Amino acid sequence: MQSKSVRQNPKSCNCGIFSVESRRNVAQIPSQKTDRVRPNASGGHNLPELTTISRRSLLLSPILLAACKFGSKTVSASGATMGTTYNVVAVDRTRTLDNADLGHAIEASLQNVNAGMSNWDPRSEISRFNASKSTDPVAVSPELAYVMNAAQDVHEASQGQFDVTVGPLIDLWGFGAGHTGTAVPTEEAIQTALNTSGQAKSLRINNNSLQKTQPDAEIYLSAIGKGFGVDQVASAIEALGLRDYMVEIGGDLYASGLNPDGMPWQIGIEKPDNVRHDLAQVIGVSDMGMASSGDYRNYFEQDGTRYSHVINPATGRPITHTTAATTVLTDNAMLADAWATAMLLLGREHGMEIAESRDLAVLFIERDVDSTEMRFVAKPSSRYAQLQA
Repeated sequence: MQSKSVRQNPKSCNCGIFSVESRRNVAQIPSQKTDRVRPNASGGHNLPELTTISRRSLLLSPILLAACKFGSKTVSASGATMGTTYNVVAVDRTRTLDNADLGHAIEASLQNVNAGMSNWDPRSEISRFNASKSTDPVAVSPELAYVMNAAQDVHEASQGQFDVTVGPLIDLWGFGAGHTGTAVPTEEAIQTALNTSGQAKSLRINNNSLQKTQPDAEIYLSAIGKGFGVDQVASAIEALGLRDYMVEIGGDLYASGLNPDGMPWQIGIEKPDNVRHDLAQVIGVSDMGMASSGDYRNYFEQDGTRYSHVINPATGRPITHTTAATTVLTDNAMLADAWATAMLLLGREHGMEIAESRDLAVLFIERDVDSTEMRFVAKPSSRYAQLQA
């Protein structure tokens, strides 16, 4: 038995997203989508290594500063959160704010999100729920209730593919807590993990409460929580009076208004090729959330078969279809985050049916199985094509 592991940007399931302020100046935004990070035995945290912004991003500075000549200036902030990084750029047309003002608002917002939904903080609301073995209903905060009800909506609409309880399966395949799988589990082990997961059978999600129907059930919010965090930061920025900004956390983003050049924010979508990192498309985004998901940066090969970290919650096995990456544009980053994951799990054939029926803007990037070279084919939903027309 021969096995090989590949892991770029640990826990990544995002097709790369770039902020593009001109065709010549491209800044890479960290695109990893961290599935789960748990406290280590010493009480610290096993944080994945962070993708760094390319030095080419420094070329953006003259463009951003040029806005000052027209009566406005840019403010920005970046840092670490949720096991990944955040980056924010905003246009201050009143010239009354500085980077420190922006940074304080962002950190306060992220602190509130993590207090409720961090899976790596044992004191958080969701960690306390996970640690309990009680099957009684538990009243939860309005914020957690909002996220969990959204997760339930996407779970049902995606035919169960979006599932916040798949932690045991991710661990079993070796992709949990900052690891990369190396071997295919036994059928018995897969069945055991399936028995301890499954959103429909292990949780009851009511308007303002959560209830375990299986004492060992646990919730992991990585595929929706970062998007919610983006939206919360966006609200904090708007409370400062800013209307033109872009917020990005771990590859999920919300873009509002116009960039410093007076255009929609220019976002690049990376081809799902972990060697070349070429752009598949550059699109303009304004007043929308955006997220991408991909299977190409965290996988292992065994006996000639490729096994990615994207686990189908129904079969307990990695996806096998030819869809390599998906990008979703929608009203907010939380739903874009969840639907990008759901669409990758569904694959283009089934995902496109749901996208068309729900008027979702989705771009599917497929591996061209008929080509002797590594080639990809991009196939948009009708709504996605309309937005980019």
